[in-house]
Amino acid sequence: MNIKTSIKVSMNISVVTFALFFGTLFTPSNVTAQNQNDCVDQTSHKTGKKKRRRPGGTNRDCKKQVVKVNTETGDVEVVKIVEPEAKQRTYLARSFSPVPRPGLEDFKDMIPIPDRWRIVDALGYKDRWYDPYNRNVLKADKPVHGDDWFFNLGVISDTVYEDREVATPVGLQSTNNPGDLDVFGQYQQSLLNENLAVEFVYYKGDTTFKPPEYEYRFIPVFNYNYTRIEEILGLNVDPTEGQTRTDNHVGIQALFIDKHLRDVSSNYDFDSIRFGIQPFSSDFRGFLFQDAPFGVRLFGTRDNNKYQYNLALFRRFEKDTNSGLNDLGKALRNDDLFIANLYLQDKPKLGFFSQFTLIYNRNREDNLYYDNNGFIARPASIGTERPRTYDVTYVGYNGDGHFGRLNLTTSAYYAFGDESHGTYNDVESDIRAYFLAAEASMDFDWIRLSASFLYGSGDDDPFDNKSEGFDAIFENPQFAGADTSYWIRQANPLIAGGKVALSARNGILNSLRSSKEHGQSNFTNPGIGLLGIGMDMELLPELSFSMNANYLQFDTTEVLEIARQQANIDKEIGLDLSAALIWRPLNSQNVVVRLSYARLFAGDGFEQLFGKGDVDSLLFNVILTY
Repeated sequence: MNIKTSIKVSMNISVVTFALFFGTLFTPSNVTAQNQNDCVDQTSHKTGKKKRRRPGGTNRDCKKQVVKVNTETGDVEVVKIVEPEAKQRTYLARSFSPVPRPGLEDFKDMIPIPDRWRIVDALGYKDRWYDPYNRNVLKADKPVHGDDWFFNLGVISDTVYEDREVATPVGLQSTNNPGDLDVFGQYQQSLLNENLAVEFVYYKGDTTFKPPEYEYRFIPVFNYNYTRIEEILGLNVDPTEGQTRTDNHVGIQALFIDKHLRDVSSNYDFDSIRFGIQPFSSDFRGFLFQDAPFGVRLFGTRDNNKYQYNLALFRRFEKDTNSGLNDLGKALRNDDLFIANLYLQDKPKLGFFSQFTLIYNRNREDNLYYDNNGFIARPASIGTERPRTYDVTYVGYNGDGHFGRLNLTTSAYYAFGDESHGTYNDVESDIRAYFLAAEASMDFDWIRLSASFLYGSGDDDPFDNKSEGFDAIFENPQFAGADTSYWIRQANPLIAGGKVALSARNGILNSLRSSKEHGQSNFTNPGIGLLGIGMDMELLPELSFSMNANYLQFDTTEVLEIARQQANIDKEIGLDLSAALIWRPLNSQNVVVRLSYARLFAGDGFEQLFGKGDVDSLLFNVILTY
């Protein structure tokens, strides 16, 4: 058999085999009906060609066919064609812009636009005056008139309820409790205080990259306060006023005009001047001076904001006795401040700010002054109780920032000058005192640990011609637990009848003033020493918890022994423990609720001075911000 014959026989066998298989497949005994798909893309799939996928469907448009085999002829017949059923699709609603899609007829070559804020208005976005986080004309999101005059409104409600144990002085001539004829009477006190601050800011200029050309700011604060104690003569010099006091006051904490003088570089480094009642802080933590005095301030930046400076002349206001706010109904105090400071960004290391400051305080308050409750405020009722004047200069360095993971705040001041006479003598006295403070912290995931140190020098000889106790001008420290701490929060009195405070409310220094609001700086004081540790924990995004432990003692006690006519007073004040729970339900600063508790475990010195052991305080605070 040759090759051609062999190939022909093989082909015939293949054809017979295919025919037998095909016939068996469609014999009436095996198949009576068969479903097939007729697809328009079948050819492309058979040939291996790929077609572009049509949007919204499959690549093949197939119909379902019902077929059967004719048993007599063996032919396959299509008896029914079933169209594919349309599948129901679910469409989810989407957030969309109020701006409709433009059509071809909407496009034009050029349309004059007045400014970018009117573009947004034309697109359909609406203002909501009650929403501070979206477009709101009250939050300076667009001009109130012209091209670049803006208005910003801010409202803060600060409500405080406090229950505390603080020694209340009583005199021998009057007490509300029979038998309480000692230096101190009952300790229980309570306070309700409400401050409503409204901030109006009106300014000209786009402040995205540069300061405003003009700025007008006005901040009135409306105060209501209620106090209850267990003794008479503690709240008012008139014993018929009883054990409670209700008061209110409206203080102006800012009222100034700010004028942009010039730009000095392409990076908008500038010089500006501000005149009027204006808040000012001498350092990062409010150790020396933090107040809202009246004056003029020249300030600006250099070298792409790496250097910032302030030159200021201020005169201090008299304060309302019970609210602590500015009292514009009284003449300005004869107490002047000349301030110069310089901030250095990223010095000595990236991420750390350094500040050098020079402050000269000139005080000429040589007349008698009584506070709103009838108690003498100047001079303080201690020592010779004579009016005095002083000139003191503070030179200081302050730092704030971080070195890698270590956060650090530092402060150092040296005070020098002279006063007309000392607290306990009639000769001119030289002022030489100093102050040091530092707070370091480090973050470990959701926990921050901190350590604090503070020292203010004390005067160990009240009768010489040297005044060596450090005192601030108007302190408001945010340090070592701040006003959660018992010692920093409460004003602790010293002696009966004189109304002299060992330490002031919202103050840390033992200055022996009549009060922080009205008193003069006193450089004959026992000084202060503090060592503290703290921990802040972010329990939830909206809930945090903090704890602080501060050990306190006097630097010297000679001044106290002379003032109290009491020998061998120990230096130990005690251990101040405090804890605070802070809740921000909106995860922002708009609503802040704080509950804090503090307890001072009295040391020997505290017990010798106040005749009582441990004291505590409970604070509930709600801050609402718009």
